[in-house]
Amino acid sequence: MTTQAEEYLNYIKNVRSYSDNTISGYQNELAKFQNYLEEHQIDFKKITKDEIWEYLKYLDTLGYSNTSISRHISAIRSFYNYLKQKELIDNNIFKTIHNPKIKRKLPNVLNNEEIRELFKFSECEKPKDYMTRALFELFYATGLRISELVSIKLKDINFSEQSIRVLGKGKKERIVFFGDYAKDAIIDYLNVRERLIKKPTDYLFLNLHGTPMNRRTAEEIIYKRVEEASLNHHISAHTLRHTFATHMLENGADIRTVQELLGHEKLSTTQIYTHLTSDYLRQEYFKKMPRK
Repeated sequence: MTTQAEEYLNYIKNVRSYSDNTISGYQNELAKFQNYLEEHQIDFKKITKDEIWEYLKYLDTLGYSNTSISRHISAIRSFYNYLKQKELIDNNIFKTIHNPKIKRKLPNVLNNEEIRELFKFSECEKPKDYMTRALFELFYATGLRISELVSIKLKDINFSEQSIRVLGKGKKERIVFFGDYAKDAIIDYLNVRERLIKKPTDYLFLNLHGTPMNRRTAEEIIYKRVEEASLNHHISAHTLRHTFATHMLENGADIRTVQELLGHEKLSTTQIYTHLTSDYLRQEYFKKMPRK
């Protein structure tokens, strides 16, 4: 199975243009599956439905959540689709295996007071201070994924239109926009950015070593800022993305507009935010309706 798995990973990278994160996840999940098959002396081309269920039970005993098990099934099902296309197997038995039901949690969203606290930046003194402010302003202004944010290059930014060209999931390009707060923060940061540069680079955000920032460094900056702001609950990069979407809808944006800005392929992915805005509308109704 090793050779076929390697060929499959090359295929989803070079032909299907899957993201690096997806490829890495699929690689880990297929490796775990292969190890299990070898330990139990199961031929991957002749695996039975009962043997698959035993594998899923095994993942459950390891403490895997339904979400993680679903990712495993999806990765293996995709791999077996590839084997079927290459006529290495007759049927994809994983098409008969359904993912476990996942209880969908409403995303964590910041309220207006928390946003004000988070964006109370002290006077910037070092290039890192300017960079942190620009990073937060751009996060909230655009709702970008953290991987998309750290991938922004200077040539992608159009200051006259206040827009950024983004390469999202599946190498799909889209345009997002930013307001005056983010524009001012980016310009202030660019005025001191040269003091961070060690080698010439077109990437907007840099780490303290002067090289392009990765997502882990961006996450660390977020966690540190949240701690400085003394906010009491867990806030991640995705929290800012969720907050952007929710606040856009609360202020009257069309859901398809928000879908496009977020880079969601399916409208159903964006619709989770309508549950949050329903709560907001209920509060506004009972607050302002004179005849209750």
